[in-house]
Amino acid sequence: MEFHGERNLWTFMDEERKSINLPRRLSFGNNGHHHHHQNSPEPGMHFTPTRQSAASATSIPQRPMSPERAQAETPWTLSPVRTSPTQPLLYHCIASLHRHEGNIFTIALSKDFIFTGSESSRIHAWKQPDCTEMGYIKANSGQVRAIFAYGKMLFTTHGDFKIRVWDVSCTESFKPKKMATLPQRNPLMLFSKNKNTQQHREYISCIAYNHDDRLLYTGSWDKTVKAWKVNEKRCVDSFIAHEGHINAIVINHEDGCVFTCSSDGSVKIWRRVFGESSHILTMTLKFQLSPVNALALSLSPGSSCLLYSGSSDGIINFWEKEKTSGRYNHGGFMQGHHFAVLCLVAIGELVFSGSEDATIRVWRREEGNCFHACLAVIEGHHGPVRCLAVSLETENAVKGLLIYSASLDQTFKVWRVKVFPSEKSVLDEPVIDQQREIADDMSPVLSPVLSPSWVEKKLQGNYF
Repeated sequence: MEFHGERNLWTFMDEERKSINLPRRLSFGNNGHHHHHQNSPEPGMHFTPTRQSAASATSIPQRPMSPERAQAETPWTLSPVRTSPTQPLLYHCIASLHRHEGNIFTIALSKDFIFTGSESSRIHAWKQPDCTEMGYIKANSGQVRAIFAYGKMLFTTHGDFKIRVWDVSCTESFKPKKMATLPQRNPLMLFSKNKNTQQHREYISCIAYNHDDRLLYTGSWDKTVKAWKVNEKRCVDSFIAHEGHINAIVINHEDGCVFTCSSDGSVKIWRRVFGESSHILTMTLKFQLSPVNALALSLSPGSSCLLYSGSSDGIINFWEKEKTSGRYNHGGFMQGHHFAVLCLVAIGELVFSGSEDATIRVWRREEGNCFHACLAVIEGHHGPVRCLAVSLETENAVKGLLIYSASLDQTFKVWRVKVFPSEKSVLDEPVIDQQREIADDMSPVLSPVLSPSWVEKKLQGNYF
């Protein structure tokens, strides 16, 4: 196991730029961003008009923003503070890095760090919010497909189908300490041909942590979900959850329900049996035939609970929980992405979606109902957006957020976003058509510029 310390960010960026031959439209700083709105008041700044939600709970396809080349002086340019009483959202790319170690599959956030896991065996740590690389862990156990951070603990999954738990409490310098490997090696099985029955058989694709019960949940391509008692370092339950690969898992910490989604096109809700370690299926949500790739849960204190799912047909379905029965009812869908939705994040009334169409969309749920409006289409990646993470900077009338995105074009980007309060005139504006297929001669068809290296790998096999 290797640990590597802090490196100067600017030196690191210079080394990266010198060592890579970038595709024609993939570069850094003033050459790499073609997404700035033409009416931006300052270089490198975007104001985007609200895109209307439908009159039902269904949102409609949106007009992509017109691109304009940015004029940033460096690849790490801080966004100046600016407010606007009329525009709903401002965004700006403050950092962009090309990784030559392979694609990043997962991003996790703690109070102090940003963690990334990739095709390489390295887990990189970046300081929040200035994006200084603090170091990395080299585990020598294959690609890292899922990581999760909680408090001072970091959970990582590896190509040997095992989970490792790290203590990352040291914030001044990155010196993680491995606390456990799950499952533990059984000395009695060292010379046995039989594999550990507690271990997953294929890649662990997703991970979630119930901090109240100290239960770690892992979902795998072997179609099973396993629950691990972290302090006891053992698997306490394992069950076949789906008929296809399990792609995402989330937990409702208010009631302990576990949500899973799969390539079989279903979303399932599981509950732990009271006083036991076993889990039972309580509900199956199947509203689409396409594989479901991502889940996100939006919890409002004393208010609604919404579950979002992103599927390969480009649709984001959502379900709302009934307060009395606890049943989840389908509330509608949000449409806008042209290809598969690969990742979702929900914070309050905001939903962030990353797609195979190389864009990130920001949606806002209207207060008091399930109507959603697309506030912005963030463009800048040249390959599918594989994973997202979002942190809240300020929570006033104007919300400030940082979006961390990684794409299969091997780039990692950081976006600063300002979301302004909604206007009543926008909310009251009627929308004519609610149907999924809408003919709009004013809306050009989105044609993302994809990384040639990603296209080649896509043709060779499943890269998600």
